[in-house]
Amino acid sequence: MPLNRRQMLGTTALTGAAVLTAASGGTATAAAAAGTASAAAGRSPSSATSRRPNPLFPPLQAGAGDLLALPAGFTYEVVAVSGETDIHDGTGAIIGKTPERPDGTACVRSGRHLRLIQNHEGSPGAAFPVPFVNGTVHDPGVLGGGCTVIETDRDGKRESERVGLSGTYSNCAGGPTPWGSWLTCEETEAKAGTGTLQKDHGYVFEVFADLPAKQSPLPIMAWGRAPHEAVVVEPSRRRVYLTEDASNPTGLLYRWSAPDGYRLKPYIAQSLKPDDGTLEALAVLTGDGSVLPDLAYVTAAQIGRPFRTTWVNVPDRTASSTSLRKQFAVGAVTHSKKLEGAWGNDEGLYFVASFAFGTADLPANATKHDGQLWYYDYSEQTLTLVAYFPYNEVLHQETPGWEDQLGPSLDLAFDGPDGCHVSPYGSLVLTEDGNTANHLLSWTQDTGAQAIARNLIVLEQSDAGGNVYSEMTGPTFAPDGSVLFGNVQEPGHVFAIRGPWRRYLR
Repeated sequence: MPLNRRQMLGTTALTGAAVLTAASGGTATAAAAAGTASAAAGRSPSSATSRRPNPLFPPLQAGAGDLLALPAGFTYEVVAVSGETDIHDGTGAIIGKTPERPDGTACVRSGRHLRLIQNHEGSPGAAFPVPFVNGTVHDPGVLGGGCTVIETDRDGKRESERVGLSGTYSNCAGGPTPWGSWLTCEETEAKAGTGTLQKDHGYVFEVFADLPAKQSPLPIMAWGRAPHEAVVVEPSRRRVYLTEDASNPTGLLYRWSAPDGYRLKPYIAQSLKPDDGTLEALAVLTGDGSVLPDLAYVTAAQIGRPFRTTWVNVPDRTASSTSLRKQFAVGAVTHSKKLEGAWGNDEGLYFVASFAFGTADLPANATKHDGQLWYYDYSEQTLTLVAYFPYNEVLHQETPGWEDQLGPSLDLAFDGPDGCHVSPYGSLVLTEDGNTANHLLSWTQDTGAQAIARNLIVLEQSDAGGNVYSEMTGPTFAPDGSVLFGNVQEPGHVFAIRGPWRRYLR
């Protein structure tokens, strides 16, 4: 994302990742995504369950030289490193190195192998951009972001990596389709003529776990042009939900509804005209029927309360002269700081608001927070806060030795939830883009948030002289739940984490 928490604090003022796990043959006819409403954490928040809670994960531990801290019984393996591991053009010819800033990631099955479709949040001038390959290029004027396809064996051991999409800008998060492809989102509103750009940006693209010749580097224009973060396709294939990470003003949650007689299918961009369907923005209603101006007004005291919602039509989805979020009268829709990762199940979708504490982005009389996890129910059309991360000043310090100073809070207090993934077990995996420690987190209604990995790669030193660790991104399970993949965005590492996942997430 353009502005993270650390940069925001430095100017007095995170990137998200939603990921896909699907059983697939690596083609457009791949099977439906894994992760259903049958597991407790994947149900609607109002659903009751009588099963016993899962055991808690053991504390995180690490040895000298480790890149991740993990619970006892879990191990990791490095799958890719930005600027170091090779990337090829689809024929096996090496054309460069793994691109920088790995973010939202999909995992699909291909025979006895796994394929990761991985976003790279690069921009023009990237040190390690996604290389141009025929059949994958959207805009030849931007050598920066896009997607790669990493092939591994069924245990997550690296075999190769190739280009899936190139010529795009700041590919942050995304989401699954019911047929197993990956939807990657550009987190930008940059227009043609800006720098070297030859085309407008701010679109969603569909990427397949396949060779360049089977890719489709066309924008899905019907879904609007905005700094998109994540996308969720409703199981009906008639509606799509999109989060927006933006400021001045803050972002919105959008819903696209298909025209009569249409259901989404592979190669979306070819089958939809730019003005097909209806694009709307979310308005959350308070008890008296008025519109809630901002999600930050809701606090931990309202966890579990379903808010009624309505949807308001977007006047100009092309954002030809005015950004989507600026096309509404004050008080007509509900804004939020840092709408990031999202992931759906059969009944609804989870999404996160990473934080809201800066003066410019926190509305009057609202409460500072370090993260919210929301659930939208498709049939009831209600929005419910299911987890809340209170603002914690201790987590906003980066003085020397802060790791020891945090003490027990190091792996118990969290801030900046960003990516969101529903595992094959139904539990959620969240990534943390906080101001001190950054984790992979497991979340269920039974246990709340638990640390299941912590980044140990020191990126740089803060102005105060403390260690700075990059965010974690792109959590995605193999379809059978045996391997969890996750990334450290900078300097750019992709990990395969193995262990007794079924014991703790069953």
